[in-house]
Amino acid sequence: MKKKQIITRRAAITTGMASLGALIIPGCKQPLPPNYGNILRMGDNFTYAAHRALLPGQSLAKEYRFSEISSMPATGTINPADTSKEYFSESYERLLSNGFDNWQLPVEGLVARPTSYSLNQLKSFAARTQITRHTCEEGWTAIAEWTGLPLGTLLEHAGIMPKARWVNFYSYDGWLDCIDLLDAFHPQTILAYGMNGKNLSIPHGAPLRLRLEKQIGFKSMKYLERIVISEEYIDPGDIGWAWYNGI
Repeated sequence: MKKKQIITRRAAITTGMASLGALIIPGCKQPLPPNYGNILRMGDNFTYAAHRALLPGQSLAKEYRFSEISSMPATGTINPADTSKEYFSESYERLLSNGFDNWQLPVEGLVARPTSYSLNQLKSFAARTQITRHTCEEGWTAIAEWTGLPLGTLLEHAGIMPKARWVNFYSYDGWLDCIDLLDAFHPQTILAYGMNGKNLSIPHGAPLRLRLEKQIGFKSMKYLERIVISEEYIDPGDIGWAWYNGI
């Protein structure tokens, strides 16, 4: 049996940059999202290519002082256990009733060690705390403190493979979205379980949410259910916003 290969953080970023090189060379194939079929969406590919080519891929989003923390609205889904809503999740309701004691996050797909991580296991990794600005697609902004583990740390632990191109996130309220490896290994891309010094609240995505500081708010998915690493882009369907929203 052929031994599985594991990709390190440096190799993952190098792979991402190599893919970017292919993107900006005419005629080369690049695994861009294939859901840009209409003319209004064609500009998204250009935006993505320009952003990746012209801006430093690992530049940091601004971080703020504790005194600058503001109120943080909770929008969209605020509780997947709400039986009156169309996004109601029986699984989430059951986990919430047990205080998330039985909650686990599967990491699967193109990884050498598919693993389901408990909340305590995720908290055992070295944590990162950052105070950043959330820029909502609806036009408002807010500053909050987030604590969690870098997504790149988890991907390295699971053993992300060289063929990997996309990190796909599934949530308990029925959402699917993905990011590329440059965003996945960005030092400020974290899986957050804490907000403003407390455990993450239900309206803000408990027990775990993505914090993607280099894209606008809706990309920081709440209520994470599982992560799947893939070579091919998994189309989330029409979510009403462009797939890439770099800031």
